[in-house]
This record gives sequence, C-alpha cells and structure tokens, in this order.
Amino acid sequence: MKCINKILSVAVIAAVLLNFCGCGKVNVKNPYSLYEDSYTYGLVANAPVSSSNLMASSLCVTDGTDFGLEAVDSQVCEGAGLFNTDTGQILYSQNVLGKLYPASTTKMLTAYVALKYGDLDQEITVSEDACDQSSDSSICNLNPGDVLTLRQLLYGLMLRSGNDAAIAIAEGVGGDVASFVELMNTEAKKLGATHSHFVTPNGLHDEDHYTTIYDMYLISYAALSYNEITEILQTVNYDVLYKNSAGEEQQQSWANTCGYLSGSYKSPEGITIIGGKTGTTNPAGYCLVCYCTNERNEHMISIVYHADCRGNLYLLMNEILYQFGR
Repeated sequence: MKCINKILSVAVIAAVLLNFCGCGKVNVKNPYSLYEDSYTYGLVANAPVSSSNLMASSLCVTDGTDFGLEAVDSQVCEGAGLFNTDTGQILYSQNVLGKLYPASTTKMLTAYVALKYGDLDQEITVSEDACDQSSDSSICNLNPGDVLTLRQLLYGLMLRSGNDAAIAIAEGVGGDVASFVELMNTEAKKLGATHSHFVTPNGLHDEDHYTTIYDMYLISYAALSYNEITEILQTVNYDVLYKNSAGEEQQQSWANTCGYLSGSYKSPEGITIIGGKTGTTNPAGYCLVCYCTNERNEHMISIVYHADCRGNLYLLMNEILYQFGR
C-alpha cells in the first residue's frame, strides 16, 4: 500500500511539473510567439532585417568572375559589363571589380547628386572658376555671370559633357566644389560603390579619381531611377535660352555626344539604345555607359571602359549587346 501511495504521489508531482514546465498543455491568453519578432510586439522601433527591403534585393550581384570574353573582341578594352536591371542578371563580365578611370562617365554620379540635393528650377550663376577650363576640355561655352537653371545645366552636363557645367552645378548645389565632391563620395558609398573615389564632378583625370565597372553600374542604376536623367540621356539636341551677366539673352544648341544618339553608330538588331554617357581622357581611354532595352523590353545597363579607340568602343559595345543582350 505504501508503495502504491508513493507511486501515485510521484505521478501527481510529475504531472504538475510537466504542466508547470510547459511540456503539458497549458492555456495561456495572448501567448508570445517564438516565431514572431520584437518589432511585431512594439518592443523595438525598427523592423527586422528579414522583413526589410534589402539594398541588393533588386540589384545584379557579382563575385568579379569574368565570363563571355571569348565571344567578343574583349582585348580592345580593360573592363566591361552588361547588367539586366529587370532580371537582376549579369550577362557579361570583364574585370568588373578592377580599378579604372571613369572620365566623364563620372557625370552620371554628378547628375544623381544634383537631383537628390538640388532644385531643377533653381538659378545658378556661372563662376569664373567654372569657366576656367583647358583649351581641349569639353565645355558648354559658358561665361562668368551667365545665369542658368539647374535643369538647363544638367542638359549641358549630360549631352555636351560640359566640364564648365559640372563645376557650376557643384558650386550651385553644394556651395563649393569640395563640398559637392564630398556628397558624391558619400552617396556612392550609400549605393554600395565602395571601390570608388571621386575628386572632381567632371571626371577630369586625377590618380585618386577612380571607380569600377560594377560600381558605375550601381551609380547608373540609381541615377536612372530619376526620370529627368533618362529624359536628358535620350535627347538628341537641346536648345537652351538663358541670360548673361548683362541680362542679355543668350542661346545655344547642345548635341548629344553618344554615338548612338548622334547617328554615328547603329545599335545591333534587337537592341534599342535609350541613351548613353560618354567619357574620354588619355589615361581613361574611351568609355561609355549605355541604357538600352532588348527584344523582350528588358532594361539593361552596358558599360565599356578604356577602349583603345572610339571605333572599338562601339564595336565591342555592339558585340556584347548582340551576343548577350538580346
């Protein structure tokens, strides 16, 4: 009898412990779910990473591996890449993480920063420093005291590739060139372009002014999120009317320097070129950032850096787009 009582006592205690420890069925009002998070319960201010939009969720991602080189004349340049921005695929990869000089393709970042921090309708007075460009520099033929809107200067920046327009924009939006360039570097890092460093808003050569094919893809992808930049890039000619220092009206016409837009070069079958930004210096070679669509209306960014001549720049761009983009 004593043994039975002892067994019953142990059984009762075990049952109590099992329920107390949660091994049995316990009805709890509004239980805390192990699989939900502190944000759901209002314990923290920020949502968990798993429910946030990750920076790279819509981006092409690379480990830097080269592929596709044997199908094109890859030897004519130092770096190139083709990025499908709709599918998130990299379709061609050649030295996409290598340090290269961007020349005037830098102006994709300049335009992005200007639109992010500036007002398109703000009036900017062109300074003497902005007009102090070398004789062989690409310029918009601006003069000290000219007054243009930021919108007008962006057309000069992207179509004519005006180095004077770049300085005027930097001074007008950033207060001075150094402050604007600081914004450029800050924004580049935010976009994930961590292997780049910029010294000027116009891309004139400096040993410490560099980027990579992949970083320029990230920058261009962000810049093209602005409809204004897409609209400018696909403009063939732009007539601008502004006032000089004496208040007199001045008029100019700026033509797009992209060979596809000017009609100097034809895109391959199945590819529609929306627009592009050129860049050329002796150290950088011939550079081009292109925005285009394929037969399925998928959007792509194609980049070629340091081609050995203008003809080979467009030859290789066409080969890449034809072989991998359609």
